[in-house]
Formats: sequence, C-alpha cells, structure tokens
Amino acid sequence: MTFGIVDLIAFVGFIAFVIGFSLYASRKEETGEDYFLAGRGLTWWLIGFSLIASNISTEHFVGMAGRGFELGLAIASYEWMAAVTLVIVAFFFLPKFLRAGIYTMPEYLEYRYNTTARTIMATFMMLAYVFVALATVLYSGALALEAIFGLDTVLGIWLIGLLAGFYTVYGGLKAVVWTDLLQGAALLLGGLLVTVLGFQALGGVDVFFAQAGDKLHTVLPWDHPEMPWVAVFIGGLWIPNLFYWGLNQFITQRTLGARSLEEGQKGIMLAALLKLLIPFIIVFPGIMLPSSTRRK
Repeated sequence: MTFGIVDLIAFVGFIAFVIGFSLYASRKEETGEDYFLAGRGLTWWLIGFSLIASNISTEHFVGMAGRGFELGLAIASYEWMAAVTLVIVAFFFLPKFLRAGIYTMPEYLEYRYNTTARTIMATFMMLAYVFVALATVLYSGALALEAIFGLDTVLGIWLIGLLAGFYTVYGGLKAVVWTDLLQGAALLLGGLLVTVLGFQALGGVDVFFAQAGDKLHTVLPWDHPEMPWVAVFIGGLWIPNLFYWGLNQFITQRTLGARSLEEGQKGIMLAALLKLLIPFIIVFPGIMLPSSTRRK
C-alpha cells in the first residue's frame, strides 16, 4: 500500500482543523481558572471523551495491539480494571477534590498535609512525565509517522511535540479537551474500522473466533510469568490503576474542570463505559495477525 498526495492532504488538513478548532473554542480565556481548568465549565461528554483520548494515544494502538499478538485478550485486563477504578474515582475521590477547590493534584497534598509534600509530588511527577510518559508517547507516535509516511523518527518526535505544545500552551485546558474530543473520536472510529476490515479479511467473525483459539482467554493461570490472575484481581495492579485515574494530574485535571460534581461523575462514567469497549477495537486487530497468517 502506498500513500499519495491526497492522503497527505487529508492528514495535514485534519491536524490543521483540530488545532484551529481547539484554539477557536478557547479564545475567551481571561483568568487562571479559565486557562488551567477551562473556567470549571466542562460538560460530562467533553470530560468523558477527553479522559479516554488522553489515555489512548499512540502507545495504546502500537503497544496493546502488539501485546494482544503475544498474550491475547488477557492484556485487556488493564482496560477493564480501569473501568472499575473510574467508578471508584467518580464516587470517592472526585467529591473530595472538587470540595477542596484545587487546581492540581500536588496542591491537594498541600491541602491535606504541607508544602513539602506538594513539592515532592510535583517534582517527581514532572520527571516522570518528561522522561517516561512523554518520551514513550512521542516515540511511538513518530514510529507511526515513519511507517505511514516515511518521516524520519527524530523529525517526527519534534513535529508532534511542537504541535501539541503549541495548542496546549496557547489555549490551556479548554483547547486540550476539544482537541481530545476530535482526536479521540477519530481514534475510536479508526480502530473500529480496522477491526471491521480485519473481520472481513478473515472471512467473518466466526472464522476469527475459530482461529484465535486460546488467544481469547481473558484470565491466565496464577503462575503466568507476565499476567497471573492473582495480580490482576487481587494484586498490585490496583495501586497504579488508582494512581493513574485518580491522582495523576495529566488525567485528573479534566475532572477538576467539571461544571459540577454531577457533570464530572457522569463524564467519568462515560469514560468507564468506553473503557469496556476499547479492547475490542485495539486488541482484536493484534490477535487477528496470527489468525490471518494461519489462514494463508
């Protein structure tokens, strides 16, 4: 498959539309609350899609599909655990955060403890974002651009970083959530399209289920070296899940900008619903690859 000038125009046009629309939506910011929390006026559907879009970036589509190829549907445990975690965040964490009126998660530590606790968390999270999370997202996104358009990896990293940094710094949280809405919808629809086309290429859903075999097991043995069911259901995976969805500034900031507690809770519940569906449009294509190979 080759990509021509029409494909390039469509890609660049979509990026330009997303950035332009998000900057237009954030044009009336006047205060710090407007900039960092979108004026605390976010509705539930914006919050829900923004939570998911901020989570399912390139490392999801590249990484989870690859793990689906190796481990099968069991890798979806991370997604389904997240749905349960989101419910906990909605009804136990979020009311406390909104009642405190905080802007950031490190600020909540100062609210509960002292300035030292806030500084430690802020420093640690900044280092983690720059050297772990951000590096992974930029690199995996650049790999996708290299595979599709032949763009140099380093150039792709700079391109993604500069574009994302531009609309984030200029437009604040409101620009980010609108960008998340548009890109998240495109990602979900694109993933669904890939799954449907994969089923067609294999000859139907029945053929896929017949050929996938044990790749569709969602629970692996207790002594499995990577994903034992003990760790999944009652083990340490709950700790990073609760942190990621409930105490992670990158994620939680969307809920802090909710118009009300009810709007924030409904947005989180929408994200939990989408989390239940995501494995089928991300992991299934990864499982299909060995199935299609066997068919040939």
